[in-house]
Amino acid sequence: MSSTPPPPPQARGRNARLGLWFFAVYCVLYAGFMGLTAFSFETLAKPVAGVNWAILYGMGLIAAALLLAVVYLFLCTKEGDRASEGDGI
Repeated sequence: MSSTPPPPPQARGRNARLGLWFFAVYCVLYAGFMGLTAFSFETLAKPVAGVNWAILYGMGLIAAALLLAVVYLFLCTKEGDRASEGDGI
């Protein structure tokens, strides 16, 4: 069984910064949901398409988390592949 080598330090730093940016984006989305919950519950209670906005926003948060994870995985893997090609590994 062959294992892949760890990414070089430059890629690890880039991946960490990218992860923090994605975390910040998700925190803003979540803060919006919590703000609506705390200060404008009537808005979340309004029905749309058979459910209320709270359900749609909550499902949107889950979808956003999955989307951010997939994009992060793609960007980190792409960077790791690019770095290992330059090393001749």
